[in-house]
Amino acid sequence: MQFVLVVHSLLRWAIILVGIWTILNAISGVFTKRKFSNKDDKSNLLFMIFCDIQLIFGLILFFGNSWFSNFKDMAGTMSNPNSRFFTVEHECMMLIAWALVHVGRSSVKKADTDTKKHKRMLIFFGIAIVLIFAAIPWSFRTEIARPLFQWFN
Repeated sequence: MQFVLVVHSLLRWAIILVGIWTILNAISGVFTKRKFSNKDDKSNLLFMIFCDIQLIFGLILFFGNSWFSNFKDMAGTMSNPNSRFFTVEHECMMLIAWALVHVGRSSVKKADTDTKKHKRMLIFFGIAIVLIFAAIPWSFRTEIARPLFQWFN
């Protein structure tokens, strides 16, 4: 399980980097009205792929580390900030972000103009990256803090 946790922790940085790259591509496309390029398509495809891989590792951690068993005592889970975050909040926000990335990718592909493609990239992936940032247990969040880089013990 430690290996899965380390990969999940490290993959977050790839998602953040590729997500920001995708958002910057979308912003530059919207403001410069440039043609939707192969680079734009690759950035949002990589963002989606990394999110998919992260979801798999997250689900392994969720079910393998007994977070799922916290649903048996929801009153206790909801009263404990750490349990609430890792049982409910983190999963819900990340699943919504994952869905936005997939819907956004599909919406971008279906858009008929370059302007629409860039705007849809900005909206869907922008909201997704905000949710991702909000759902990460950053080291400065005292109740739920996790190290910025999780290593093997």
